[in-house]
Amino acid sequence: MRLVLLADTHVPARARDVPAQVWSAVDEADVVIHAGDWVSTDLLHQVTARAQRLVACWGNNDGPDIRAQVPEVARITLDGLRFVVVHETGPATGRERRLAAAYPDADVLVFGHSHIPWDTTTPRPDGAHPLRLLNPGSPTDRRRQPHPTYLTATIADDTLTDVELHQLPTATSTRPHREPIRRS
Repeated sequence: MRLVLLADTHVPARARDVPAQVWSAVDEADVVIHAGDWVSTDLLHQVTARAQRLVACWGNNDGPDIRAQVPEVARITLDGLRFVVVHETGPATGRERRLAAAYPDADVLVFGHSHIPWDTTTPRPDGAHPLRLLNPGSPTDRRRQPHPTYLTATIADDTLTDVELHQLPTATSTRPHREPIRRS
């Protein structure tokens, strides 16, 4: 199962549209996961129409029209892996411990808000299965990051594999760059 992970698209506030490379990934994916800050219901409707399956939540910049269509926290089991999708997770310090305690049944937590790509796996306090935390960054608003980004991943045999950070072109760069995401 092929996944595309997005967050913080901020269309049209930060960009007129998501980049063509992201649309291609959406078209090829089995599931698109979006961790909020859509800003426009038009984008939500476009992704819904193009994605085979969409799992999404709203973010702090999403108004009542988007909040009426997607939940604050989305939960889904995909090929045996339990996903939670939420926009805000609080400060980076202590994030893993906090979220492992807050979502004891999740295998993977996808979040946004910071626009900073993130990939960590943290043990549970009780020794149960670890929690994988993923933030795809933003494909349209890189803020202090060197490139706009998004993630792809695969689920095979009840395992999340091939997690890949895709760096999109910036105003000074003309080619997309792909590399495996660095794990902490």
